[in-house]
This record gives sequence, C-alpha cells and structure tokens, in this order.
Amino acid sequence: MNILGYMQKVGKALMVPVATLPAAAILMGIGYWIDPVGWGAESVLAAFLIKSGSAIIDNMAVLFAIGVSFGLSKDKNGSAALAGFICFMVLTTLLSPGNVAQLLGVGADSVPAAFDKINNQFIGILVGIVSAEIYNRYSGVELPKALAFFSGKRLVPILTSIAGMILAFVFMYVWPVVYDALIIFGTQLQGLGAVGAGLFGFFNRLMLTVGMHHALYPVFWFDVVGINDIPNFLGGAQSIANGTGIPGQTGMYQAGFFPIMMFGLPGAALAMYQCSDAVNKNKVFSIMLAAAMASFFTGITEPLEFSFMFLAPVLYLIHAVLTGISLYIAASMEWMAGFGFSAGFVDFVLSSQNPLATKWYMLIPQGIVFFGLYYSVFKFAIVKFDLKTPGRGEDMNETEQEEDIEGLTVSYIEAIGGKQNIIEVDNCITRLRLTVKDSDLADRKALLALGAAGVVPLGKNGLQVIIGLGKVDKVAHQMKLSLSMS
Repeated sequence: MNILGYMQKVGKALMVPVATLPAAAILMGIGYWIDPVGWGAESVLAAFLIKSGSAIIDNMAVLFAIGVSFGLSKDKNGSAALAGFICFMVLTTLLSPGNVAQLLGVGADSVPAAFDKINNQFIGILVGIVSAEIYNRYSGVELPKALAFFSGKRLVPILTSIAGMILAFVFMYVWPVVYDALIIFGTQLQGLGAVGAGLFGFFNRLMLTVGMHHALYPVFWFDVVGINDIPNFLGGAQSIANGTGIPGQTGMYQAGFFPIMMFGLPGAALAMYQCSDAVNKNKVFSIMLAAAMASFFTGITEPLEFSFMFLAPVLYLIHAVLTGISLYIAASMEWMAGFGFSAGFVDFVLSSQNPLATKWYMLIPQGIVFFGLYYSVFKFAIVKFDLKTPGRGEDMNETEQEEDIEGLTVSYIEAIGGKQNIIEVDNCITRLRLTVKDSDLADRKALLALGAAGVVPLGKNGLQVIIGLGKVDKVAHQMKLSLSMS
C-alpha cells in the first residue's frame, strides 16, 4: 500500500477515539447548563457531570493509542486495543520526568521540559500505529510447543512491551528535538491568529476530497503542537483556571464552522434544489432536505458535500474558500463556540453555557449572512456556467424500488476490476476505501452509473468510491462476505 493509502487508513482509525468526544461534550455541556455561574462549584450534579466529561478529555492520549491500534487492526480485535494500551503505558512510564532523570543520571531540574508533555495525542497516535502493525503481523504466529501458550494474540502484548521500551529509548533523545520544533511551529501558527484559523478552515475542507482532513485537524484541535483547541474549550472553567483556556481565543479553530454547517451548506442545498430540472425536483428535494438537516443538526456534512464535490469541483473550491473566510471572521471578532463532535445545532446549544463561549450568539447572524452568500454564489455559478449539480441535465428515475444490495455489490466488484483486483475492503461514513492491485482497472463510468457520487484513485493500489450515507456500510459488508467466499 502506498503512503497516501496508508494515511487514509490512519485517518479513519482516528475516528475511533474522536467518537468518544460527543459523550464528553454532552456531559460537560449539561453540567454547564445546570450551573452556568459556578461551573460545578454550586451544584453537586453539575460537578458530577463536568468531572465525568473531564475524565474523557483528560485521557485523550491513551484513548488515541487504544483507538488507533484497534482501528488499524486487520480484524478489529480487542487484543489490538489492549496492545496499544500496554505499549503506551510502557513508553510514557519510562519517559516520565522522574524516570528520565534516573535513567540519564541527572537532577530533576535538568530534565528537558519536553518530558512533561510526553503524555499527548501525538504519542498516542504513533503508539497506536506501531501496536496495530505488530498485531497485524504477529497475531497469527505459532511458537514451538514449549512456548505454545504465548502463540498468536498472547504474543502481541509481549512484543508491544518491547516496542514500547525501544520507542522510549529512541524518544529519550529524539523527543526533546521534535518537541522544540513543534513548539516553534505551533507558536508561529498561533501567531497568525485569525489568519491561521482561516487557513485551517480552507485546507480542512479542501483535504476532505481525499479524506486527508483527518491528518490535518489533530494539529489544531488536539495537543500536537500545543494548540489543543477542543479539549481546552471543553475544559471550560478548569481551562481558564489553569491558563490553557483564554476567552475570545480558545475555540477559534472551531467557531467558524458553525455558520458553515448550520447555515451555509443548507443555503447551497436550496440553490442546488432550485437549479435542478423540473422533472427531478421532487427527488432532489428529498435528497437535499435530508442532507441539509444532517448538516444543520449534527454537523455531518459529507452527504451534502459529496453531492457536488465531484459533479462541480469549482463549487467545492468556493465552499473551501468560504469556510476559511468564516473561520477568519469568527476568530477576528472573537465570536467563540466549540464542539465535541461537529459544528451542528446540538453542539452549538450545548457549548453556549461554556464560560469560554464568548459572543457565541453572533455566530447566528453570521450564519444567516453565509446562508445568503452560499445560496447566491452557488445559484449564480450553477446558472452562469451551467454546472452539473444533482438533478440538473439528467433524468433521475422517479420509480424507486427496494435496492438489491447483493446484486449492487456484485456490480460494484465487477466495475472495480473483479474480485482478483481487490485486496482489502474498508469504509467510512460515506465511502468505500479499497486496497487494490491496480486502480487503473476500475471502470469509473460504470461505478458512476451504479450510483457512486465520485471515484478517487490514490496511486496504483488505493481507490475510494463515494457511495453515500447509509448505503456504504451495507455494500462494504456484502463485499467482504463475497470476497471471503471466493
């Protein structure tokens, strides 16, 4: 598998630990609603909820190690998750400041500051990758009879313990250098202020086209270069007290997404509906309404974005630019809100009582402006340049029958180049992520004719087929069954 294809898998695996954040957001959000003044000091119930959410946020590094190792494992086995936990604990224990002082034979005051930050998501992700690779390679190994008890999955924790020790030795000398470089990078990035937030928003959307946005957001949202925007925001009063949360600044890499996801993209959906051909309007209306509702309430934007991403790439470029502008405006005006999952209405309401949510209500008028902006720009561009959007320039079949997933999957397999061309099948929320022998064997026209919203080759051995929310899980499952029987 090429590097880009592997990074796609890592990006998908990152969603396993990230998926724990909504629980923290709900618990802490309700806690702040109950006690918006004391933030837990004046209510036992509020304190109970806020501290429960903090338990997740404060342990994100180990959750990344566990989640990534599980997500990258070949059979999604719990043993891989355990291996990630063991490797993480060995590495971080050996590299704790006290142990580093003992191992290097120096005083505690001579230990580099980097080791105070060894328990971070960057280390968690690295450990998760290493542990998953060890699991995938050695979980099926059979040892001689005398050592047979330690064969297979029982061998993996032993090997990951050794890997943790080796990594600790390497990082004892490498980590201070890396940490200093990251601090410089983070400082320069933070020094860009609102401009940096805008650039993040632009590239976040642009990289979604190949699923690489998952590799970008940890730098801004988590503790990779010291920004740690989401945990710091969710920490609320505690973050303010310990200096990691600054009202008017913390949340700048999140707030600008709310006007886009709650208002902007639904505006684009309305424009695409109105620009669709009369014969297709009923069907386009149902598609756009469902996608717009998902974007508004939950911040899940892929169903809507993929509806025009490949049909009209220029519209997607406009969308990425407008997203960057939105983040720049929110950051420069210090209109702050944050999220635990995504920038939808649910997270918006939950974050409004967070003490770090400053002038959050101004994101609503900003959103209304962006609704009009998206609607006007999209409608103008579609009509002026005759862009192909859903239901425009094609006759969409109104007679919908219950879909034969098994038959559809067979057709997808044939269009991809047959079973012999498919090495591995995986999927995310809207797309098949395939490892193939030769991506050139895939018939793009045939895949699009089957209903795919887009086809993205990733080098010779990587291929993504965007199928859509709800259907992709069924197709991926059926495809795995079909391949396992061949």
